[in-house]
Amino acid sequence: MKVGFIGAGMIARAVATLMLKQGHEVMFSNSRSPDTLFTLRRTLGCEAGTPEEAAEFGDIVLVATPLKNYRSIPAAPLAGKIVLDAQNYYPERDGNIAELDNHETTTSELLARHLPNSIIVKAFNAIAAPDVEKDGRPAGSINRRALPIAGNDPEAKRVVANLIEQMGFDVVDAGPLAAGKRFEEGTAVYCVPLNSEQLKTSLAAVK
Repeated sequence: MKVGFIGAGMIARAVATLMLKQGHEVMFSNSRSPDTLFTLRRTLGCEAGTPEEAAEFGDIVLVATPLKNYRSIPAAPLAGKIVLDAQNYYPERDGNIAELDNHETTTSELLARHLPNSIIVKAFNAIAAPDVEKDGRPAGSINRRALPIAGNDPEAKRVVANLIEQMGFDVVDAGPLAAGKRFEEGTAVYCVPLNSEQLKTSLAAVK
């Protein structure tokens, strides 16, 4: 599978590293230019392009940019594609967003509004980048770490769950896209290592 990355920070690099190990093809992009990704391209053996090129490249695309930049994500080349939303809201970095401060919507719903023709799945936002590469375990391992996802399309969530499981994690479906609020920054499950049963219990307790 081809996976495009819009954003080339720590979480994107960690996820891409595991995807490359599973035989997937990867293209990174950032807000500057492909030239600034030269070292990353050489180190990981991936491709580099503009956000538009990464969006075109990917069968699936991961967005891992500061939330304040979500309106810059190219919409047209992402039409009809599964878009993984790994963004989190940090007011000290992103500025205050009234809809989020007032709990009127969620980060992924903001992205979905910007990308109305894409299929958004919240994923990879609730794990620290160093843990992505060190916490994966073979299927069936005792206390294998589980990661939450949320989305409105069952088939898209199945595709995403398969990818995550390949990378060494169990998956817990938190529900529709709006349920992403249960594992955003500030919740009891955010970046906390939990197995499947622990994660299900903790998610159920988050209102």
